[in-house]
Amino acid sequence: MKHINHYQILRGYFTVLCFLLAAIPICAQIPDVKINPTPVISGLTSAMQLVHAGDNSNRIFIVERSGIITVYNPGALTTPIQYLNMNSDGQVVGTTGEGGLLSVAFHPNFSTNGFLYTYYTDTVGDLVVARYTSANPLGNVVPASTRVEILKIPHPVNTNHNGGEMHFGYEDGYLYISTGDGGSGYDPNSNGQSTTSLLGKILRLNVDPPLGSGLPYVIPPSNPFSNEIFIRGLRNPFRWSFDRENFDLWIGDVGQDTWEEVNHVTAGNASGANFGWRCFEGDGYTPSIPIDECPDSASFTKPVYKYGTRTARGYSVIGGVVYRGSDWPVMQGYYIGTDYGSGDIHVINSDGSVKQYQTSTLTGVRDIGEDEEGEIFAVTATAVYRIEAENPLPVTLVDFSGKSTAEGVRLAWQTSMEKDFKSFDIQYSRDARQFESIGTMTGANAAAGNSYSFTHSISMDGNLYYRLKMTDTDESFRYSKMITVNRGDEEVSELFVRPSLIRSNELNLLVEEPFQTVEMVNAGGQVVLTEKIGGRSGPVNIPLGSTSSGIYIVRMAGHDRVVQQKILVLR
Repeated sequence: MKHINHYQILRGYFTVLCFLLAAIPICAQIPDVKINPTPVISGLTSAMQLVHAGDNSNRIFIVERSGIITVYNPGALTTPIQYLNMNSDGQVVGTTGEGGLLSVAFHPNFSTNGFLYTYYTDTVGDLVVARYTSANPLGNVVPASTRVEILKIPHPVNTNHNGGEMHFGYEDGYLYISTGDGGSGYDPNSNGQSTTSLLGKILRLNVDPPLGSGLPYVIPPSNPFSNEIFIRGLRNPFRWSFDRENFDLWIGDVGQDTWEEVNHVTAGNASGANFGWRCFEGDGYTPSIPIDECPDSASFTKPVYKYGTRTARGYSVIGGVVYRGSDWPVMQGYYIGTDYGSGDIHVINSDGSVKQYQTSTLTGVRDIGEDEEGEIFAVTATAVYRIEAENPLPVTLVDFSGKSTAEGVRLAWQTSMEKDFKSFDIQYSRDARQFESIGTMTGANAAAGNSYSFTHSISMDGNLYYRLKMTDTDESFRYSKMITVNRGDEEVSELFVRPSLIRSNELNLLVEEPFQTVEMVNAGGQVVLTEKIGGRSGPVNIPLGSTSSGIYIVRMAGHDRVVQQKILVLR
């Protein structure tokens, strides 16, 4: 089921509108992504990642949290071979909290030097990068005794926010490592914005130091802060990837209390990029963080896609990959990611013109892995599943919206192409998960498309969710995006100062959008109070000070929106 990332348009309307692209050739090519329910690998124990060695062997390697790496030869996905047990010479990996073996990366010259790198938490919780060596790179065993520690980052206090993925750069051959902000909540030590702490970052190391130097690595001379840091402002970038074609970075950053983020930065703009945490979450200032400690928001790279955390859309983003395989041409060039909690599949292209989620029944995905040929897989704790794309229906939906009316909810949609198409089943839900049918409309089968409308007679207030089940003449079907229509609280949502008759010494606001400032203006047009609210949301209380009795206008201003309300102060 496809869904478009949607935003609230006007408070005066009682609806949230979502739009598919109007450009028909592009719409027709948006992949309908699914996870094949039959696993290609099963029987795993707390699997964390799927990788390949880049050595033309086409082997698949599975990283397990306990410190074991398993290898599967081509055509033998039911025959696991233990490749490396990091703990066979003594306990090395600690699995407290979110810890464990999180990632492995093979050196670009692995076929000749046999080097592979592991990223894990040790028995005291510190973050460690260690190198192991295969004496026979085409063989299927690596001794634990070859371990050499490359980097250790202290992380002793909290057991969460370890980051978790490594990749070698396609262009420069450097090792890139994602680290979390150190854990707890709201980054209490401000590690994310620091240019000296290695937490809350993507690091870049040259692990090929000069021969004879005795150094485990050296700092690449082009690193922006003359240390290991390459990118900053991240909370917990558990999964991320390079686009193997254009080398762009795609980063899933797990949210705090408001937003889950998918971040995208081109290869040319990656060095020194700042994704904003802890000052920013999503595209607004983080509630409760003093705005005066934060740089101007223009210095932050905003997420290409965001969604509310702890909602039906999920609670832990899993960064994905840009598909560059050959089995599913319609998926070529699209970023495919997911959410651990909801199973939603994120489908995004780099110019931002397509930002969708498509629902899936598979939850608990820990990694979107890529094999040597560019085919992609979903990894859960116990199994690996192939990610595929279905062929589109012979109908192109270009608009679907809903509006609250006196009779109920009026739905309207438009197609730009129909051929051998059967019907639309209109479905409704109260919780965005369980849907019921409320009517059916036969397709017009108009080559140039058609317009449709349907009224749902309902008096219930609150958020109502709608989707279309679009059925072909051969009974195959797809679901449209879901839209949300809000009924019954339009008058309340207009009043952001509550109450509007104020007898106390406080202005009580309910902030539902990322506004930046609040002003009070008296009857003479003079601004008598200004307060920065820094993108905070929910209840916000502002002292009135010595403001005298009278009628005032309260204005809240954001980057692209201003709302105002009349109030009466009686002192």
